[in-house]
Amino acid sequence: MASTSTERRGSVPAVRHVGRTLTIVLFGLFSAFLSAGLAFGQPPAPPDPPPTDTLVRVSGSLNNAGERLEGVTVRAVDSDGDEVATAESATGGRWELEVPPGSYTFEVDEDTLPDEVSVQSSVDREVASGRTNTVIFSFGEARTGTSVEWWERLLRLTVDGLRFGLVIAIAGVGLSLIFGTTGLTNFAHGELVTLGAVAAWVFNVSFGIQLIPATLLAIVVGIGIGLLNNAAVWKPLRKRRTGLIQQLVVSIGIAIALRYLILIFFSDRSEPFDDYQAQVERQWGPISITDSNLVTIGVSLVVLLGVALLLQKTRIGKAMRAVADNRDLAASSGINVERVIMFVWGLGGGLAALGGVLFGLSELGGRVQWEMGFKLLLLMFAGITLGGLGTAYGALLGCVIVGLLVQLSTLVINPDLKYIGGLLILIVILVVRPQGILGSRQRVG
Repeated sequence: MASTSTERRGSVPAVRHVGRTLTIVLFGLFSAFLSAGLAFGQPPAPPDPPPTDTLVRVSGSLNNAGERLEGVTVRAVDSDGDEVATAESATGGRWELEVPPGSYTFEVDEDTLPDEVSVQSSVDREVASGRTNTVIFSFGEARTGTSVEWWERLLRLTVDGLRFGLVIAIAGVGLSLIFGTTGLTNFAHGELVTLGAVAAWVFNVSFGIQLIPATLLAIVVGIGIGLLNNAAVWKPLRKRRTGLIQQLVVSIGIAIALRYLILIFFSDRSEPFDDYQAQVERQWGPISITDSNLVTIGVSLVVLLGVALLLQKTRIGKAMRAVADNRDLAASSGINVERVIMFVWGLGGGLAALGGVLFGLSELGGRVQWEMGFKLLLLMFAGITLGGLGTAYGALLGCVIVGLLVQLSTLVINPDLKYIGGLLILIVILVVRPQGILGSRQRVG
């Protein structure tokens, strides 16, 4: 009996220990289920905020009428007025800073500017990743909103129209010469203009070559593309005696293919040259013009004068005019027609490349667009049709007239619609005088 009572007394603490353990376990499970139930009824926790260390590069070049500003401070300010980042312009006026994506106001610290140099205003810009973020500041006195006399505006538009007409002529003379020597209406000529501008942009931006030598290299590229066009496509078609209508359709196909190849490998946005971005207008009485536009006018006049001398004074120029007048008679007189046509294609490609650079520099604000040549193509056709298809001098005269009419049309219509005037001019010419101003059986030029 004694042993039995002893066993019962020894088992009581064990039972109590097991009971406490079960109580603790059950309480823990109850707490866990209770927490899970409360958590189930709560809305899901918000996702972690995106990392703030993803920075976007913003760059630019400080250029005051050709003077590169070094040691100037540029800062980025957010919408709360807080300074986010600063940078100091280096050699060549280049500056670069990094900010998170968002909207910023970019300012130039005027205390760091040289004497007698002032910035017109700050620049508001939406900064996003995956694209080129370039900020351009304008220096000099800001324009006021005072009204301009009509005669003063007319004079300015006339000068601008002459400048624009000369640019169209540079690109269009080659198109007219190609038509005169081969009879081909080349719809791919606009893409030669774009390729020239893109080549200059690549040399200038990607390789860091100053724009003037980059333009010379682009002209060489344009000559090569013109020669390649002739050798790979048009010479075989001429040998097969392909009709002009079929060749015209081929040129349209080449134009579309080249246009979208440029879109794929270049960009769908306007890309600026590194040089001559911010330009200060020179005020000469009622005429206001930038240095880049002055250079454009001067270069265009020199090049067109050179083309005129080439046609009048050189053997190849006389041969070109002979082939344009009568191809069969020129061949029978001993002229190598194919060699003349090859020269014309090279000359047309080089002039188209130069015209593309001048068009981007003076008309598009120093930028290159993937369809800029297509925009200029209609005006080239209008100019050479007005002057007389196949005549170099007629193309010059007609393109200058078209440029004047396009710019002067902004006196009465929205400037965004000014290129429509080119189509209207083309329609009127074809109805009233299809042969053009200088177009006749006895061609001039």
